[in-house]
Amino acid sequence: MRKLACAYVRCVDRFNKGLGLVMIWGVFVMAGILLWSSISKTFFHPSLWTLEAAQFAMVAYYVLGGPYSIQMGSNVRMDLFYAEWSHKKKAWFDAFTVFVLIFYLCMLIYGAFSSTAYSLGYFGKEPFVFYKDLFVGFVTGGVDGAKEVMGHIERSPTAWRPYLWPIKLVMIFGFVLMLMQAVAELLKDIARIQGEEI
Repeated sequence: MRKLACAYVRCVDRFNKGLGLVMIWGVFVMAGILLWSSISKTFFHPSLWTLEAAQFAMVAYYVLGGPYSIQMGSNVRMDLFYAEWSHKKKAWFDAFTVFVLIFYLCMLIYGAFSSTAYSLGYFGKEPFVFYKDLFVGFVTGGVDGAKEVMGHIERSPTAWRPYLWPIKLVMIFGFVLMLMQAVAELLKDIARIQGEEI
């Protein structure tokens, strides 16, 4: 069991670190979009896409960088008492807070799946049934079969009117990665409680 936990932690840490190091550059993508927005408003006709593209880039930056932030312990923490505690006491406290984080992330993932189903035209209360029907429609009828399952695809109510499902898929992916990293952190805390390191 310990070997499996170590392999899981190593794999998740490696993937999220690599993704986090790529997402660090996302701030320059946002800055570039906003710079172009300022230039186009000043010297040309204002671009319709810049505000929402910057918002989408910020969501991707935040959500896909979140797992690396969890891994590095970059979250805000009140060190009033925590700094003076022993490693074992810190591990107990961290394990409890990570467990709460895991519950919160599960709720976020369910909400993201529901929101993505809505953006693909599903207005019911069973989003996973919709995804099953979408998968079956795609397998049996290809793209046309999947289109039959989907309803009116949600678009932003702005002049640019981009589809919203791609950024919602990014959110699902990021939340799942955060959940995986939180489980890895929980395994690390359990090992610290037992006097070991993963």
